[in-house]
Amino acid sequence: MARNTTRTLAAIALCTLAGAGLVGCDGEVPGLEPTPAADASARETGEDLFTGTGKITVGDRSVNVSCSGEQAEDRPTVVLLHGGGDDLTELAALQKRLSADGRVCSYGRLGAGASDKPAGPQDYDAVGKTLTGVIEKVAGDGPVVLAGHSMGGLIAARYAPDHQDKVKGLVLLDATSPTAGADLGNRTPESATGPAGELRAQSLAMFEGQNPERLVFADGEVRSAGDIPVRVIRHGRQYLGEVPEYGPGLEEDWTKGQKAWLALSGDSELSTAENSGHHIHVDEPEVAVEAIGSVAAQAAG
Repeated sequence: MARNTTRTLAAIALCTLAGAGLVGCDGEVPGLEPTPAADASARETGEDLFTGTGKITVGDRSVNVSCSGEQAEDRPTVVLLHGGGDDLTELAALQKRLSADGRVCSYGRLGAGASDKPAGPQDYDAVGKTLTGVIEKVAGDGPVVLAGHSMGGLIAARYAPDHQDKVKGLVLLDATSPTAGADLGNRTPESATGPAGELRAQSLAMFEGQNPERLVFADGEVRSAGDIPVRVIRHGRQYLGEVPEYGPGLEEDWTKGQKAWLALSGDSELSTAENSGHHIHVDEPEVAVEAIGSVAAQAAG
């Protein structure tokens, strides 16, 4: 395998394991243009729920938010969480498709896109406080379904167990493993060189907080979020397996992490997007749309 090819594959793996932005992965997919947010305005409805696209204030920080679609009776508001290094524009096409069936919102976490930067390092509680503030603005007293890609899926899964009064369903699109740091450190030794060594060093640095959101990833057990519907979808194109020497093990660990998320609920299912890389909502948007729509409908019932 050519040296440039192995380095490219390692960079793809790094974007997957550690989020975009760290090594020049900008969240865009080759051949596709970023989709702009659906509406250029922000306003308040009669129920004081945010709609359109604009800024809201959470604590002392400004957060970029986009909401579209009509609130359907008894149907939860769907809240989309982007992956690391991305922002809400990455999910704009998915939001547009979902908004045909109900209200759907996305937001940029602190440090992402047009949202303010965080004041310092963040843990799951800190990013959870921002998410709570967004939910209050976009869903009010109503329930929500969280759908997260990659790092966004990790955050959604860590948030849901402590907010069972609000979160009535989860969709995890190739979510970062609950034990990503340990998995990578154990799989690739400190002595690893070449693409695998770069992957290890840069990913572990990212997990320690060297990322745009300054989120420090903490490995841990998966806690129950109740019996809410949970759909876990993993990538089918096993490109991680192409990383020299350690690739098959990386795929094995990734699959193990996806299975671990099933412990979130007694009503959880794991499926594979056979033709997708990491960005399932781009490679096979119909898979993401069907899963989110199904969970929202079940939560409404």
